[in-house]
Amino acid sequence: MAKSPCIRTVRNTLRANHYSYQTERSYIFWIKDFIRFHKMEHPQNLSEQDISDYLTYLAVSRNVSSNTQNQSLNALVFLYKQVLGNPFGKLPSIQRAKKPKRLPTVFSRKEIACIFACLEDEALTFASLLYGSGLRISEALRLRVKDIDFTNSSITVRASKGDKDRTTILSGHSTSLLHTQLQNSQRVFILNKQNSHWNGVHLPKALGKKYPNAHYQWGWQFVFPSRTNPPDLITGVRRGFHRHPRTIGKLLNTAFKQANITKHATSHAFRHSFATHLLEDGYDIRTVQELLGHKNVETTQVYTHVMNKGANAVKSPLDNL
Repeated sequence: MAKSPCIRTVRNTLRANHYSYQTERSYIFWIKDFIRFHKMEHPQNLSEQDISDYLTYLAVSRNVSSNTQNQSLNALVFLYKQVLGNPFGKLPSIQRAKKPKRLPTVFSRKEIACIFACLEDEALTFASLLYGSGLRISEALRLRVKDIDFTNSSITVRASKGDKDRTTILSGHSTSLLHTQLQNSQRVFILNKQNSHWNGVHLPKALGKKYPNAHYQWGWQFVFPSRTNPPDLITGVRRGFHRHPRTIGKLLNTAFKQANITKHATSHAFRHSFATHLLEDGYDIRTVQELLGHKNVETTQVYTHVMNKGANAVKSPLDNL
């Protein structure tokens, strides 16, 4: 099925519209799954009811979450609207699953200190950026040397969620750790340049054609480089890349266990903690919104529900007896 004209067209349309590689993988997975569910029938020959039957199957038989069900629907909407030009449009008769409202997991300041005490070297530097600058794990992995401004204590996050750039803060603690990390990375970079078979670092989209020498420039190197040179997903040329998220995830999960964190601890909880602790320290919610890169302030407001205010600041009447 991977070589079918339909899937090939979907992939080309996604790339023509500059969707991220993660979105491309996700959409193609769900479209393939949809076709298999309908016994390899071409989507052009299926109806809205067939789409509804598939979504019901995901919810009832496979017990997927509302987020997963909506993700599969997004893939099918793209397929029918952008690829097949089907009159279904946005499939108005199909209801999206309601997303349950969940409060984010937030580490206390004491828990952050315990976790950091269990980390060292590259993993400690990485965690300091997640908590100290509010970065997503993908944003920290994609950081390049040129994106760090030590003079102004800031970090430029490129092509983040929604393909938007933003600037966030760089803590003094992260600064000292980053200097060591970059010194280690630069030594590897110098050795790589001496290798005639080294093809430089991966560059996003068509930047490699526009700036062919950028592959070999220090400023374009990843802050957290991979120890291998994987093939480019599109060209197949082996170039330098960043560390794999699973590699960093394993190091962080080990630290969570060593720190005896009983909460549902993930790398994203550092970002939740960054926002919550800034609000607790009295910073304006609009400022926090800009640092996080949220499109709407309503998204940032969820952190006001987990601050050490509100219910946490109210004294129970039982304690007054």
